[in-house]
Amino acid sequence: MLAARFQRPWTIVSAIGLATLANHTVAAYVGVLLRQALRPDLLKISLGLSFLLAALWALKPDSLLDEGGPKTTGHARAFTVTLVSFFIAEIGDKTQVATVMLAAKYPSLLAVVAGTTTGMLLANVPAVFLGHVASDRIPFKAVRIVSAAVFAALGVATLAG
Repeated sequence: MLAARFQRPWTIVSAIGLATLANHTVAAYVGVLLRQALRPDLLKISLGLSFLLAALWALKPDSLLDEGGPKTTGHARAFTVTLVSFFIAEIGDKTQVATVMLAAKYPSLLAVVAGTTTGMLLANVPAVFLGHVASDRIPFKAVRIVSAAVFAALGVATLAG
């Protein structure tokens, strides 16, 4: 969505890379801390509630990403908006949770962070370039609704066990 909105795919990719690296580094350290500190039932409840809150947040239109087509903006603004948005959006998602779990299991934080960050970029770079090409066809309101539904379903499934 950000690439479609800002029309700066390489700027978006670099911001996603940096945000993912920062997010997964934090997640890996959390995984190490959680290895012995948090009971599984408390983790399940926390994740379920986080997904439900993310569902509500996904319904709120973002003034930069709502309907209205591409906006021309500078690289610095596109980079900053993407960096912050992507970092926040990835908090509590399945890749961050997977990073926490992998770091809790495997002692090499460098390998965990490198692997999860590479995987995230392999998944997102094609989406950025497809979004850039198809920017005039993306229904941002529908994307928000579907995202909210997915987050809500994940929250309910997590809480249900």
